[in-house]
Amino acid sequence: MQTIPFSLFTDFDINLFNSGKHFRLYEKFGAHIIEVANTLGVYFAVWAPSAKKVSVVGDFNYWNDEQNPLLVRWDNSGIWEGFVPNAKKGEKYKFKIFSNHNNYIVEKSDPYAIFCENAPGTASIIWDFPHQWTDDFWMQDRINRNNLNKPFSIYEVHLASWRKKVDENRSLTYREHAEELVNYVKKTGFTHVELMPIMEYPYEPSWGYQITGYFAPTSRFGNPEDFMALIDAFHQAEIGVILDWVPSHFPEDEHGLGYFDGSHLYEHPDRKKGYHPDWKSLIFNYGRNQVRSFLISNAAFWMEKYHIDALRVDAVASMLYLDYSREDGEWEPNIFGGRENLEAISFLQELNTELYQSFPGIQTIAEESTSFPMVSKPVFMGGLGFGMKWMMGWMHDTLQYFKKEGIHRKYHQNELTFSMTYAFTENFMLPLSHDEVVYGKKSIFGRMPGDEWQKFANLRLLYSYMFTHPGAKLLFMGSEFAQSAEWNFQQSLDWHLLSYDFHEGIQTLVTELNFLYQNEPAMYEKQFSHEGFEWINYQDHEHSVLAFIRKGNLPENNLVIVCNLTPMVRENYRIGFPSNGNWQLLFNSDASQFCGSEISQNKIKIEEIPWDGKYFSAALTLPALSLMVFKVKA
Repeated sequence: MQTIPFSLFTDFDINLFNSGKHFRLYEKFGAHIIEVANTLGVYFAVWAPSAKKVSVVGDFNYWNDEQNPLLVRWDNSGIWEGFVPNAKKGEKYKFKIFSNHNNYIVEKSDPYAIFCENAPGTASIIWDFPHQWTDDFWMQDRINRNNLNKPFSIYEVHLASWRKKVDENRSLTYREHAEELVNYVKKTGFTHVELMPIMEYPYEPSWGYQITGYFAPTSRFGNPEDFMALIDAFHQAEIGVILDWVPSHFPEDEHGLGYFDGSHLYEHPDRKKGYHPDWKSLIFNYGRNQVRSFLISNAAFWMEKYHIDALRVDAVASMLYLDYSREDGEWEPNIFGGRENLEAISFLQELNTELYQSFPGIQTIAEESTSFPMVSKPVFMGGLGFGMKWMMGWMHDTLQYFKKEGIHRKYHQNELTFSMTYAFTENFMLPLSHDEVVYGKKSIFGRMPGDEWQKFANLRLLYSYMFTHPGAKLLFMGSEFAQSAEWNFQQSLDWHLLSYDFHEGIQTLVTELNFLYQNEPAMYEKQFSHEGFEWINYQDHEHSVLAFIRKGNLPENNLVIVCNLTPMVRENYRIGFPSNGNWQLLFNSDASQFCGSEISQNKIKIEEIPWDGKYFSAALTLPALSLMVFKVKA
């Protein structure tokens, strides 16, 4: 049947869109199953201002571009739209665009499609949202559970390679993940799961970071309702869901956003600002109002339609700087002569303002690797408005330190202690992410020095130090059981390693650390404040010992943490304690349940001997390569 003139847009919608202030464009653009004149069909709308003709082609018209031409709006918005009777859910479609420029003709996927054909197919699929959510209790209480003064322990996952059905040579589906992955994350005690990009992408080795379908969960693992069921299952298990989100760049695939209507519609037309040399991809034009509306609408879409609890925004540094990965002559300064991308900065501030205002209890997290100031400070203070920022300096320095043999560590203690000089300038998240276990870097376990026992002891110590250090935590899948090989996105994690005691011991340790983090208020109540941390001793580099206090709102919840960073047991090592009392060992990374040597401090005698600037102290036995946590027993 022929296209029927119809519109979901009001004049107000158009004004908002053109001014860059329409943040729910998914309600208007794309393909919407509706009824017009008592006939069920699909309303289509696409933005293509440089087109002279646009047709929707698909299964419903045998891909005939003469059957269903769309009508351009009279208001110069560049929007083409129309109602196609009898088009149905599940049918594939594309927009065929005839450009005013260079006789360019192309078939494009729908930028707002909510379901897409799996690669190598590139068509969009008509779909809707039939899922009935059962997570009201989570959504109503999320503002408390997802707060910055609550635990954030994140398990980062690449769905395609977490676990595979070996006999069928395939990844798990969304529904299978809803059972197996949810149960595993719950069992190991993580508070949140972070999914590497699940938006539709054509190229497997990109791991999802080259997106062509920004509004569509990838069809590799099922349909949109299946993905909703996965998120619902996480919420039923009281686990928050974080999505990786990529507003920094997109691929040049012909069916995608690039050169969409024969013009540089979504990407910046100047290659110095519109092309990313590292990833050979296109950069969004953050100064174009309609593009800003597209991106902010996309972020809002995942939070509204899919109940997502946080977005981890990828490659923020590449957005902030005009000279990012560029040589002299390959970039141009801003209007003030600086290197900052003022349009991108403004976009990020507007993004965060809208999301925090519209979705109570959510968080945004910046993967930002430079010293750009105030990334996680409010916009009204001049900040970018993110809730948290990845602490890349901590990650780099800590891994550099831990790969050194114990005998050399006394010369590098400042690599561990330096993070505390800037730890509270931002709301930092400590990441041991997928980026640290690829491209010849080895696995986290593979970096550890020494014999087999020392490697595992070092890993236990590293994770214990990470969890007791101020800030939120992120651990990439497989690291929690000491995956020995680098991550390979084409195959499953090495789950068979859990049949070995040392690997099972690491998994038990991480579970216990998650329990400690969530059950000790001093570990999270002031995790982003200098009031939550105090050094006891950071100067004994000769013995490679560190001691510090983690503080909560109540003094009786304070914890004393002592680290021995060498493979030598230290007896009668005196540590200052902040008070007298019945201090007891709460956690020991050297415990036998973690396959440690179980050299522990069974009885602690607090003496009125001034030490480390404290009035009280105790002589402790420090196990080799260990971290111990002490607390006063009420």
